[in-house]
Amino acid sequence: MARLRKFSAYQNLERPYTRISKYTKKNFVRGGFPHKKIVRFNMGTEKKYAALLQLNAGRSMNIRQEALEAARVVSNRYLEKTLGKSFHLRLKVYPFHVLRENPLASGAGADRMSTGMKLSYGKTIGCAARIREGQTVFELRVDQQHLKEGREALGRAATKLPCSCKVVVS
Repeated sequence: MARLRKFSAYQNLERPYTRISKYTKKNFVRGGFPHKKIVRFNMGTEKKYAALLQLNAGRSMNIRQEALEAARVVSNRYLEKTLGKSFHLRLKVYPFHVLRENPLASGAGADRMSTGMKLSYGKTIGCAARIREGQTVFELRVDQQHLKEGREALGRAATKLPCSCKVVVS
């Protein structure tokens, strides 16, 4: 399996990668959209719950879909183990932002493979969600007596995300 590129290259919010050229045949997005790795966005049972917990991002950044899926899995597994199905966990962001890479080879024979910066738009290598500071990433609804377990589940999800997060109870 190919290794993921270091996320520090894609972490900051910048202008979305768009292809603008004076030649109309090059004005398109190559490569399509990569395969979605997030399996579900709603987990548990949808009904009226007394408490609402939110996991808010600490700063503006991109969060890769692999990190979102890891956070979803770890919190959902903990909640199902402790509460059964009496909760509703919802992932509130979607990874729309396509991440691209222009791979440059170095060493012997590299001149025959690379075009340098001549056609440098890049291949799609993944996608990420663009998060603003204070934006809700996960939303959890539980009964009042299960607030402690809800905090723990969202705390476990926060460890999988690349930014500092805050659990807000309302």
